[in-house]
Amino acid sequence: MGDPKHSRKKFENPPHPWQQDRIQEENEYLKYYGLRNKKEFWKAKSSLKRIRGQARNLQARLRYGDKQANLEKENLIDKLRTKGYLKGEENTLNDILNLTVENLLNRRLQSIVYHKGLSHSPKQARQFITHGHIQVDGRRVTVPSYKVGREEEPTIEYHNSSPLSDELHPERREEETSPMTIPEQMRKEKEKQKYSRRR
Repeated sequence: MGDPKHSRKKFENPPHPWQQDRIQEENEYLKYYGLRNKKEFWKAKSSLKRIRGQARNLQARLRYGDKQANLEKENLIDKLRTKGYLKGEENTLNDILNLTVENLLNRRLQSIVYHKGLSHSPKQARQFITHGHIQVDGRRVTVPSYKVGREEEPTIEYHNSSPLSDELHPERREEETSPMTIPEQMRKEKEKQKYSRRR
């Protein structure tokens, strides 16, 4: 079990410290999701690796007719559906294997606050959360990496005691932003840059 005073590492470091493509990819995710450091990205990748490893293990056991694997498969799918990683009601192990790190990062409280239109940017969303302006299901949450469940998502709003709960506050933003993949965001940013150069 280990000493509770010394928690175990929850992520894996990259196998090689200097890989240009990987470093560039990490920087893109840090920028678009407003992550504090690369450790937060590595945690998401490690979580995804564990989830997909479970799915591959279950697939192998199901091929050999393991009855317990059927029960574990349903439990895993229900768990990921509750967390919001899987959409819809009819999911399979292949859907789990098709998950990306973006599916996990989009379930962070910081991302959802931004996508719901409660902040102007992911970094501002992080600031609002750490300063106690956001509540989930009626309770203040100050952890930007908090994983929001599917049932909790509609309950995210400004905290009652926050100045931002006033509709006339200048920092309020009312438009929602649909989650995009990193390539889509990069393409959109390039188009903006081209348009600004023409002007």
